[in-house]
Formats: sequence, C-alpha cells, structure tokens
Amino acid sequence: MPPPVSCDRPPTHEFDSGQLIVRVLHRLPADVNLISPVVEEVMRVVKDMGCAAGQEFDIELALREALANAIKHGGGNDPSKQIECCVACDRERGMLIVVRDPGSGFDPDELPSPVQGRNLLSTHGRGIFLINQLMDEVRFEKGGTEIHMVKRAPGNGAPSGS
Repeated sequence: MPPPVSCDRPPTHEFDSGQLIVRVLHRLPADVNLISPVVEEVMRVVKDMGCAAGQEFDIELALREALANAIKHGGGNDPSKQIECCVACDRERGMLIVVRDPGSGFDPDELPSPVQGRNLLSTHGRGIFLINQLMDEVRFEKGGTEIHMVKRAPGNGAPSGS
C-alpha cells in the first residue's frame, strides 16, 4: 500500500484548510483486501488527533462502507483502477472524509430504501443508509463519484452518544 501524502485537492466544506491538523490522502487499487489497512491507518490518525473523540466507531464503519462501495461499484473490483481517500481533521469542526472513485457515478436519490418492503430481507444495499445514519453530514459530488462525510467535533453540533 502506498504511503499517505498530502491532499492535492483540499476539501471545500466549511473547513478552513489553514486550520486542518492532518491532511492524508490514500490512493489504493480497487481491491477489497486493502480496505482494512487503510481504515486502520485512518483510525490511528482519528484517535491520535482527537478530532472526533468518542465517535470513532461511527467514523470507522462509515469509512469502511464508503470504501467498499467505491471499490465495488466505482472501481468494479478492478485493481488497475484507483480509489482515493482524503481525510482532514480540524479540532474545532471535526473530521472530513472524502472518498473518490473512477466510476460513472450514481444518483443517491434513486437508491431503494433498505428499511422498506423486500429490501428488509436483502443481504446488501445498506451502505449509504448506514453512512447517512452514522455521519453528521453526507454529500455526493461529481455525479456520485465522490462522497463527502463529516463527523463534527463533540461540542460543535455533534450528537452526543453517537
């Protein structure tokens, strides 16, 4: 796995790039076997920097789901295609994670609800739903090829007990 490097395209949310403590960018082949090593490294950063203290579980699960979707749907499980994961931390605002894939994108409004009808018994199709439940803000950009996930710092609008 290549080492992390600085984000070449800083995130554009309400985060001030001058206030970011950490900017990490991972580029990884679209291979599900690389999800855990990337997530483990990101979670070390999350814990070390304290940007979302007490919310690590939510961040870890949302990141795993976003990477799995990017690899499966955006990268077609093709290791010759690259997935990007950009992580930014601001002690005042929290964590911002952006996952990019080379796919054709999708419209999140067209996804069926995983909590209604036949989908209740489905063994897949809950990733985006979970991400939306776990993170404080979720946006899809560039036609669905980027997911922007925000977990606010405790005391900055972050729900307690998440």
